[in-house]
Amino acid sequence: MNNKSKSMYDDFEKVKANHVPLSPLTFLPRAANLYPNKDAVVYGNRKYTWKQCYERCIRLASSITKLGITKGDTVSVIATNTPEMVEAHYGIAMAGAVLNSINVRLDPDTIAYILDHSEAKVLISDTGFSSSVSEALKKIQNKDLIIIDIEDDQAESNNNSIGSMNYEDLLETGDPDFNWSLPNDEWDALALNYTSGTSGKPKGVVYHHRGSYLMTMGTISDWQLPANPSYLYTVPLFHCNGWGHAWTMTALGGKIVCCRQVSAEAIYDAIYNHNVTYLGGAPIILGMIINAEESARKEMKQTVNIMTAGAPPPAAILEGIEKLGFNVTHVYGLTETYGHAVMCFWQDQWDSVDFSERAIIKARQGVSMTATESTRVVDLKTREDVPKDGETIGEIVLQGNTIMKGYLKNKEATSEAFEGGWFRSGDLAVMHESGYIEIKDRLKDIIISGGENISSVEVEGMLHRHPAVAFAAVIAKPDEKWGEVPCAFVELKSGEKTNEEELMNFCRENLAGFKRPKQIIFCEIPKTATGKIQKFELRKQLN
Repeated sequence: MNNKSKSMYDDFEKVKANHVPLSPLTFLPRAANLYPNKDAVVYGNRKYTWKQCYERCIRLASSITKLGITKGDTVSVIATNTPEMVEAHYGIAMAGAVLNSINVRLDPDTIAYILDHSEAKVLISDTGFSSSVSEALKKIQNKDLIIIDIEDDQAESNNNSIGSMNYEDLLETGDPDFNWSLPNDEWDALALNYTSGTSGKPKGVVYHHRGSYLMTMGTISDWQLPANPSYLYTVPLFHCNGWGHAWTMTALGGKIVCCRQVSAEAIYDAIYNHNVTYLGGAPIILGMIINAEESARKEMKQTVNIMTAGAPPPAAILEGIEKLGFNVTHVYGLTETYGHAVMCFWQDQWDSVDFSERAIIKARQGVSMTATESTRVVDLKTREDVPKDGETIGEIVLQGNTIMKGYLKNKEATSEAFEGGWFRSGDLAVMHESGYIEIKDRLKDIIISGGENISSVEVEGMLHRHPAVAFAAVIAKPDEKWGEVPCAFVELKSGEKTNEEELMNFCRENLAGFKRPKQIIFCEIPKTATGKIQKFELRKQLN
């Protein structure tokens, strides 16, 4: 058989009739048409239907275009989970621009760096953060940056306005008949998210329209979402674009319940008042729910499905929250993977195992989601797959359409991340016989003591089983004899008491000798806005 360079099936062209760029923007006009009177965004006393939400997004696109924003420009936003932030996920892209949502907890120096590095033309900023933003503005190079204020009466501290106008006035300048369009190419940049920057300057992760569309569709199928769900936004929308769930809820005509200050009381209130059936959040959210004061709890008549990600949730936390009526699905991902890329899909044969064993299984990260082409765990030296023995540690690497375009203005870091044709996560895991991965540590967090690898995650999981422990973080402490030994930082539950000797005895009963913490420090553990424990801050305490 002769190999032909061209087939008869190649005689077709992509035309408008059969090829439309994939973009989450397509979900919004559909929701407005299909569910015009259904609640789209709810925030305190404010409420918008899908028709109203679409109109506000069109006005936002039109108004920033009048400010001079054109294709490929960066529009930065510093805000919590409010309607304005949801609208920014559509209106900015509808103008052809790129949304850069900035962590509200960043210091002024880092905010200034991001504004300059991203070459932001407009900054939409919640006045609750005017203090840190004002300091940042003194440091930036672009003195022509246009500032728009979001004035939110729910802000704890409503600082002075710093912009040329407020957000609602900006929308009034927009044309409700503005002729927005989809991107010319689905590979066009949609969003820019900066990594946490725990070492060195944060890197700018660039998302494209295609990846965000596929992430949305994959989440719907993998999480088995129904039409018109009620979703509580506890994931910060500035973190991986809120895992893309704003786009997901739009595709389903769901109700997005916004929450400015995440607390156990706010979560229970939303579940009770808005019949919330879905929410996402880091394991710290699970801890909030479990450790809620009795006065904050509300009766739950429905099962609430939680997607959790971040550090592996301790089995004790998973076991405890399911007893309260929550169904937890564990996922894994990074900023570079648009959020979740791997999910712990539940298998029917696990229904019969006891509760504690089910929690251990649920703490695993799982297998590739629909939108992720492939996930492997590879040997750090040979880059070959590790055996499926649940013991051999390797690095997680991924491929797929929901991997970032790359790091903005950083070709060297992009090349390193994509070395060998796979995205290198920097996370260490084992592969189980079932094909499910289980994270053991960050590459930089593994503790090597006397030649033995110690997973800080394993030690933390054991500490979480103590009834007095709310949060635990384990890091390496320099040691003259062993090189490194585990050191544990522990935050206690409200009203609970214990001491180092008691916890040491608890560790002695549950861990091999070389894995036990050699020191336990009681403190409030520093966390990011997304609930991740800031181990770099803890390391400073040992220096």
